[in-house]
Amino acid sequence: MMIGVDIRDGSVVALAVGSDGAVSARASAETRGADVVAAATSAVERVTPASSGPSSLGIATSGVDASASARVLESLALRYAALFEQRAVIGPGTAAAVAESWIGVAKGVEDVVYFAVAEHATAGVIRGGQPVIGAHGREPAVGWLGLNPVEREDYRKAGCLEAEVAAAGIVRRLIWRIKAGDRSRVQEKVNDELSAITVEMVLDAARNKDGVSISVMRDTAKYLGMAAANLVVMSDPGTLVLGGVMATARDLLLEPILQELNRRLPGPMMEGLSIATAALDADAPAIGAARHAATLMSL
Repeated sequence: MMIGVDIRDGSVVALAVGSDGAVSARASAETRGADVVAAATSAVERVTPASSGPSSLGIATSGVDASASARVLESLALRYAALFEQRAVIGPGTAAAVAESWIGVAKGVEDVVYFAVAEHATAGVIRGGQPVIGAHGREPAVGWLGLNPVEREDYRKAGCLEAEVAAAGIVRRLIWRIKAGDRSRVQEKVNDELSAITVEMVLDAARNKDGVSISVMRDTAKYLGMAAANLVVMSDPGTLVLGGVMATARDLLLEPILQELNRRLPGPMMEGLSIATAALDADAPAIGAARHAATLMSL
């Protein structure tokens, strides 16, 4: 049984994954205000078969809180010394790319680009069937793509793309529009308490023909399409997998993203590209981490 761990902002998720990719056990633990190491260890223990123990242990982490991630890695490395090695720690985007090319929408494809946006923007590249890890073990830092010549302070904190298209960025742009004088039905939903607005509210409003929300999502799609085009021209994949909000809100985003890709990619490259929305949802990083670690153990 393979174990995959996904260290996220505020939580840890652990999965037990079979050789066919099926998830047989899942455990999660909140880490905000809690002992991160204890939470991660508990999650792993809850999915580890008591009779046999895990055959491998892989970890996906963005390193957002580097000190917390380091403590978790140190603890798990000590507890599962025979199964753990540093190379089994990869970014969540790379791990999700591994999962989607193993059992997801890109199954069997040798060259894959995975691109997703949720709380953060993540990406991963599979080349020749193997994940591209990078010289320093980092995934493609897609959130830092520079897509706007105007420099803003929030770009320096999270990167241009992430500041524009991650959940907080979408909400922020709606709030800016409201403060500039545009009227959105989202204001009525939160009684003008703008800090209570969530990205789900913006998506729902856009689906219900709220003009300001539609405009915000169109701008979001433009940034997403530009970023996806940059990833494609750098990697020339057989399949581009779009995850996160691009999959869950494909009704709002997919068509304008495809239009942007058509505008920005060379014709032959676009014609040879397969585009699919992700199949494995939020569990993809943990599944991919488990698969990656098992592959390393077999070498």
